Amino acid sequence: MNARLSWKQGNRFACDNRGIETFTEATPDHGGEGLAPTPKELLLNAMLGCTAMDVVSILRKMRQEFTGLEIDGEATQNETHPIHFVEAKLRFRVTGPVLPEKVIKAVDSSLTKYCGVNFMVSKSCTIHFSVVLNGTQIHTGVAAFTES
Repeated sequence: MNARLSWKQGNRFACDNRGIETFTEATPDHGGEGLAPTPKELLLNAMLGCTAMDVVSILRKMRQEFTGLEIDGEATQNETHPIHFVEAKLRFRVTGPVLPEKVIKAVDSSLTKYCGVNFMVSKSCTIHFSVVLNGTQIHTGVAAFTES
């Protein structure tokens, strides 16, 4: 895996991964223009994207006909340097004719075994999660990875 970052202007940067360009910048109160996510926002996005890919893959393998998946993420940071995530909350919202035990297994598997991004983040940050199926909360937990 490789990446290249280039300064663009002000406090905005372009990142290149495999020829795909994305941007990051500081918040407006730190010299950004509000045109791109901050690095920590990108990290939160990566946490959501990584676990979403797992959950979709696992549900498909279990032949569950979900019609929607949304994950809300919220991260709390400490107030002294280095400022980092100390707690994260992920709320999985799944819709469709999915068996509750299957969606619980998919989310639990992602957050205890498969999701590399959340595994790395969990080393310094507690990750709480909840699972909502068709509008009803059916499960809560804490990411607890086991290394093999």
